[in-house]
Amino acid sequence: MIQWKSNHTGFTKQIVNESNPISTVKSIGSNHAVGLQNNVEAYALGLSEEDLMLKDSQAASSWIKVDVCGDDSLVSRTLQVKGSKVNGFDLEPPKVLVVDDHAASRMTAVALLGMEGYEVIEADSGSIVVGLVTQKQPDLILLDVMMPGMDGFEVCQLLKQDEQTRLIPVIFITALNDRRSRIRGIEVGADDFLTKPFDRVELAARVKSLVRQKRLNEDLDHAEQVLFSIAMSIESRDPNTGNHCERLVKLGQVFGEYLNLSRYQIRDLMWGGYLHDIGKVGIPDAVLLKKNQLTPEDWQIMQQHVLIGEKICQPLRSMRGVIPIIRHHHERWDGSGYPDRLKGNDIPYLAQVFQLIDIYDALTSERPYKIAYTTEEALSVMREEANSGWRNPKLMQQFAEFIRSCQEK
Repeated sequence: MIQWKSNHTGFTKQIVNESNPISTVKSIGSNHAVGLQNNVEAYALGLSEEDLMLKDSQAASSWIKVDVCGDDSLVSRTLQVKGSKVNGFDLEPPKVLVVDDHAASRMTAVALLGMEGYEVIEADSGSIVVGLVTQKQPDLILLDVMMPGMDGFEVCQLLKQDEQTRLIPVIFITALNDRRSRIRGIEVGADDFLTKPFDRVELAARVKSLVRQKRLNEDLDHAEQVLFSIAMSIESRDPNTGNHCERLVKLGQVFGEYLNLSRYQIRDLMWGGYLHDIGKVGIPDAVLLKKNQLTPEDWQIMQQHVLIGEKICQPLRSMRGVIPIIRHHHERWDGSGYPDRLKGNDIPYLAQVFQLIDIYDALTSERPYKIAYTTEEALSVMREEANSGWRNPKLMQQFAEFIRSCQEK
């Protein structure tokens, strides 16, 4: 490892591996931000190269000139104003990956973001981006469109298709009025666009907004995972159900596709498979696990699980489509169900769909108190319930046809 230090506190330049210029790392102290800012603002304002050189020479007087050996064509470095608080982010500074094969514009973005307090990582080609993203886990990517080899469109498409990186916002750097690139960028999943030369205020505002949104999405993702974990732990409390939730998720997906539901409706149906009984977390074991028949008092307690589940999931906006399933999957077509005694099509459609797959799985699964019914036996019981007014008869017919089509396949 080779390391240089200037006579000014706060500046070090360190090459971790001489044979790998990608490992170049820079850290700039806050007392040098003024000179750097002058240079960057000059670029953003479109000053001439002579003006820039003059400003560079003025700013460089406080720096020690270092003769760097080896190939410096690349570029993965970190630039940050130490001790600064980034736009109200109290945790560690957000990381921004700047990808541009054009050194001048890349360094401009790096400097501007560094002055805002972001931790900035540089890359000069698209081919190394996926590896850098996996290694560095940036909060946002500033991505040039036109690069040799793998261009920005290919990079963005790869990132947005990966479950681990799809939430990272991507801002495309485009030429002014480049309509074709913007349309293509939208198609591959870009979150925003910036034009060259950069406007410092616009760059800072767009990056700040998307980083905040990304962190909110991560928090939401974590909250959803907590709910799913709770739901699975509830299922494990009752050893009689086996892998009931997993089966409902799979059955919900294929039946939803059979009904030509939208992607979001199918997602809600699948999530309902996990979360429909999450409210049982509030039901005492003496009632939930009771082996004898429930008393009327026990039954009143058990019926509360749909209301408890609704309250648990209500704070999350992503659960809006699942909540009707949670609350209403025990309603009946004739109005004799619970909790609201809804009748006919007043029952939310996804709740009607879900209760069919829920009942079918319960009938065709073995329990301590019953053997597993055959497919025909289960459908026969469900038809009787539809004829007695408990189920939507038209939907019941569609479900029976769906099950038969699955058997034929």
